[in-house]
Amino acid sequence: MLPNSAPKILPLLGRSQSELTEWVVSQGQPSYRGKQLYAWLYEKGARSLDDITVFPKAWREEFAQNPTVEIGRSQIYLHKQTRDGTEKFLLKLADGEIVETVGIPTSKRLTVCVSTQVGCPMGCDFCATGKGGFRRNLAKHEIIDQVLTVQEVMQQRVSHIVFMGMGEPLLNYENLVGAIGVINKDIGIGQRNITVSTVGIPNQIPRFAEEHLQVTLAVSLHAPTQEVRAQVIPSADRYPLIALMDDCREYVEITGRRISFEYTLLAGVNDSAEQAQELAYLIRGFQSHVNLIPYNPVSDADYKRPSERAIQTFVQILEDHKIAVSVRRTRGLEADAACGQLRGQHEKALAK
Repeated sequence: MLPNSAPKILPLLGRSQSELTEWVVSQGQPSYRGKQLYAWLYEKGARSLDDITVFPKAWREEFAQNPTVEIGRSQIYLHKQTRDGTEKFLLKLADGEIVETVGIPTSKRLTVCVSTQVGCPMGCDFCATGKGGFRRNLAKHEIIDQVLTVQEVMQQRVSHIVFMGMGEPLLNYENLVGAIGVINKDIGIGQRNITVSTVGIPNQIPRFAEEHLQVTLAVSLHAPTQEVRAQVIPSADRYPLIALMDDCREYVEITGRRISFEYTLLAGVNDSAEQAQELAYLIRGFQSHVNLIPYNPVSDADYKRPSERAIQTFVQILEDHKIAVSVRRTRGLEADAACGQLRGQHEKALAK
């Protein structure tokens, strides 16, 4: 270890019960403390080892004086609630970076929109997160912490997870898959209630299929042609639409599960009747579903939300072609609901 360099403090969050038991035994503690630690991490919401009052006081004080591990929880930096019940959080990570997560409640469920990166390298032209640039991938415990934070603050059990927050999930592949495992096995959320959204990364969709998870894959198309897609998604030049669709077909063949195609409707860009026809042609024969998302305006972007008439015409054309389609209505507009907006506003305020 270099002089004056601090020892790396390892997080406990994200470890299984058997891994936690192995760790407590390595610390000279009886194995049953592994089960206690597991319960305090995933059920009782411990944020530090000192919170775990069933542990010997002398042992807790030892770690307080010379920490080598930590729980791995983030701090709530900002918490906003909207009239429709949506709650948005800015979480401060151990290195001072800020990440967003959102709790979206209904009468029957609580969905958490989870981030996988600080910022995003994809640079989609209509996305607030993409315009903010990329800092780093989130570690597995930082992803899991978002779910626990929303569950604790909103005092409601999380039932659904959507990886649709900041970042491109398939660019943080190992931590994504690891976090899904913990969210499923240790927090207790069924894989069929988990959705992973991707704009498309070469070779990663077939790789993800080989995991044989029961999650839903949501592919962000946002355009029915290569020309329009390249206009709004810079990475489309390196991953042409035809290659993306081939990988999607391979995913369906491997998993037997349908794909959800996400399509953000941008007025005058991709919302015409002709483009609805082109989209229907593009995904014909697919085991799929189209999720239309009327654009949520973002500062620094020159796009507009389509009219209700344009939205309904688009829907009708897809339905006429026997395409399963739904429209996602934006929640939490007054809390800067589009991913990256709240964080972006925070960073602008600090820069003044």
